[in-house]
Amino acid sequence: MSRTTGTDPAAGHVLWRTPEEPRRGPRRGLTLDEVARAAVEVADRDGLAGLSMQRVAAEVGLTKMALYRYVANKDELEAVMIDAAVEEPPAPDALAGTWREQAEEFARLVSDVWTRHPWLPWVTVGERVMGPREVGWVEAAVRVFEPLGLTPDERMDAVSMLFGHLRTTLATASAGTRPWTADPAGGSTMRDLVAAHAERYPALTAVMTDPGRPVVSRWDFGLRCLLDGFAAAARRREGSR
Repeated sequence: MSRTTGTDPAAGHVLWRTPEEPRRGPRRGLTLDEVARAAVEVADRDGLAGLSMQRVAAEVGLTKMALYRYVANKDELEAVMIDAAVEEPPAPDALAGTWREQAEEFARLVSDVWTRHPWLPWVTVGERVMGPREVGWVEAAVRVFEPLGLTPDERMDAVSMLFGHLRTTLATASAGTRPWTADPAGGSTMRDLVAAHAERYPALTAVMTDPGRPVVSRWDFGLRCLLDGFAAAARRREGSR
C-alpha cells in the first residue's frame, strides 16, 4: 500500500500502547478501537479516497479537533484502522494438517479478510510500523513453513512471496475486471487489441484465443506453483545435508 503509513514513531506508539499507559488530555468518551472501526467502515464504504479525519470524526460524532485526542494525524488513523481491519490472526493450533494444507488454509483466510476490506492489499505495502494483529498474521505464516526445514531467511522470503501472490491476484480481482478484458477509452478490450495485432504477439494471441484452454484461477494456479517451489527448495536443502 507511495505510502508512509506508520513511519512516524508516534504511529508505532499508538499501535503498541498498553492499557496501563496514561492518557493525556480530557477524558475520552470513545475508545481508540471504536475510532479505528469507524475508519474501517468509511474505507469499506467509500474507499481510501474517501477517508479523512473529518469524515471519521463525523462517523463517531466528534469534531475534527476532538478526533486528534485519539490519533495525532491521518498516518496514525490509517495505522490503527489497518490493525483493526486485518482482524485476529489464526491461533497456533487453528491451522491443521500438513504444512501445505495449512498454507492453503492460511491463504484462504488472508483472502477472506482482504475480500471483506478490498483496500487492505494496497494500504499494507511499504515500510511502516505494523500493529500487533498484523504481525500476528506474519507470525502464523512463518509457523506454517517451519516443518520444511528452510533457513530463517528462506522462511521469511516464502512468507513475502505468499503475501505478494495474494496481493497481486486479489487486488486485480477487487478492481472488478482483468486487464485483458478491461475496456479502455478506445472502446476495445486489451484482448481485442492484441488479437488485431496477432502477427506481432503470436504466443500471447494463442493462449488468449485457445477455446480448449482450461479456465484456472490465477489465485489457485499461482498458489500451487509457489507451494511446489517451496517444497522443492526444502527437498534440495534436505539432500544437501
